[in-house]
This record gives sequence, C-alpha cells and structure tokens, in this order.
Amino acid sequence: MNEIFKALNDSTRREILDLLKEKDRSAGEIADAFNISKPSISHHLDILKRADLITSEKNGQFIIYSINTTIMDDVLQWILTFKH
Repeated sequence: MNEIFKALNDSTRREILDLLKEKDRSAGEIADAFNISKPSISHHLDILKRADLITSEKNGQFIIYSINTTIMDDVLQWILTFKH
C-alpha cells in the first residue's frame, strides 16, 4: 500500500492515470501529453508499474499501458473502510 500512495503523491503520475482512464496508450502518446523528457515519463511509468497501478503489454514495437482496475478497486475499498 505504501508504494501505491507514494506513486499517487505526484501530480504528473496522477495526470498519467487520468490519461489512461480515457484509453490505453503507448509511452510515446503519454509523453506527448507532457512538457517533460521521455526519460522522466519512463521513470513515472516505472513507479506506477511498481505500485501495480498500471500494467504494460508489448504490442509490436510499442508498449501499451493500461490502468490496473483491480488495484484501484482494492485501494478504494480500503479507503471506504474509514467512512462511517
């Protein structure tokens, strides 16, 4: 759970998740949405992957990223346990 909250504690990573909420995207498509370097985007994607918030799948020469909805559901369920 700590990795998840660390990953979510960055606005760029939250914006990446917002992009992926719309549709699955390649690293290049994600990078095109930001004014930061491709290596920086790769670093953010790596953190999101290590937290299991996104998954990646090789498709030809591209890697396609998707939101891991199972983890998102787990996090939401855990947060909701604090609601009375």
